[in-house]
Amino acid sequence: MIEQPPAAVTEDLDRLRLALDSAVPARTETNLLVGTWNIRALGDLADKWIAGPKDSPKRDWHAIACLAAVISRFDVVAVQESRRNPKALKHLLVALGPQWQVIVSDVTEGSAGNGERLAFLYDTGRVQPSGLVGEIVLPPIENDPARQFARTPYTASFSRAGVEFTLASVHVLWGKSPGERLPEITAFAQWMRDWAVQPNDWNSNLMVLGDFNLDRVGDPLYEAFISKGLWPPTELDKVPRTIFDNDNDRHFYDQIAWFSKPDGTSLLQGLTYGQRAGSFDFIPHVFPGLGRSEVSWRISDHYPLWCEFLLD
Repeated sequence: MIEQPPAAVTEDLDRLRLALDSAVPARTETNLLVGTWNIRALGDLADKWIAGPKDSPKRDWHAIACLAAVISRFDVVAVQESRRNPKALKHLLVALGPQWQVIVSDVTEGSAGNGERLAFLYDTGRVQPSGLVGEIVLPPIENDPARQFARTPYTASFSRAGVEFTLASVHVLWGKSPGERLPEITAFAQWMRDWAVQPNDWNSNLMVLGDFNLDRVGDPLYEAFISKGLWPPTELDKVPRTIFDNDNDRHFYDQIAWFSKPDGTSLLQGLTYGQRAGSFDFIPHVFPGLGRSEVSWRISDHYPLWCEFLLD
């Protein structure tokens, strides 16, 4: 992206940045902004500012600039649905600037893996990796010694101003019915709970985030998710997750959550939830004239989700 952007791109970015100013808290010396975003099919890229009608993929430099404008408002962002082809991810890193780096998993093989990676994009001026990187592997059991997640969850630890936190990102298999998602969500919640309370382990301020493909508050999938003490903030209960959500069809696919004690006391140490969280609706500000489905292949069909934490 060495050419100057066309006026249409600049206008989109100006609208987007203005909206972000009012929707997302400013980054300060005493806060930490954690985000998660399922970026639809983040793989190949059209090498031009504006993809034409016959171009495939439709994601272009314009879209990458919009993605970077949103992600740059956070300190670290877990990205789901990055594909085997890393071209768009690498261009996104360049668009974010030299302070930004990425930690990325390998591809989960097999049809259920969908050729996907999980990634953490982070601003090195704000957070630094603190050592832990790994994939979550389930222990074998007698009746199913080969059981594993369809898409292997990915974890990494970071620190901000001397406070360490550990993120675990996941993209739960959609399957043919909600019942197919239930065992994986249950197993993940139990695995993470066991890790969170394990003494003398690398588990400081353990948070889970990503696309869990939950349906709605109160249904069996959501109840399985919170059954082991995971606490998603209530500020996220009513925010839309996808660009196709409406008042009659709202989902809770994406989540950010952390653990609490049985009495409700948070297990976070050195960090306090700042009572501010949300999603960001980019649709009104970018690609005027395109329908939502068309925008979904350029930006995403999911909104980014974020939480603010305060350093104690």
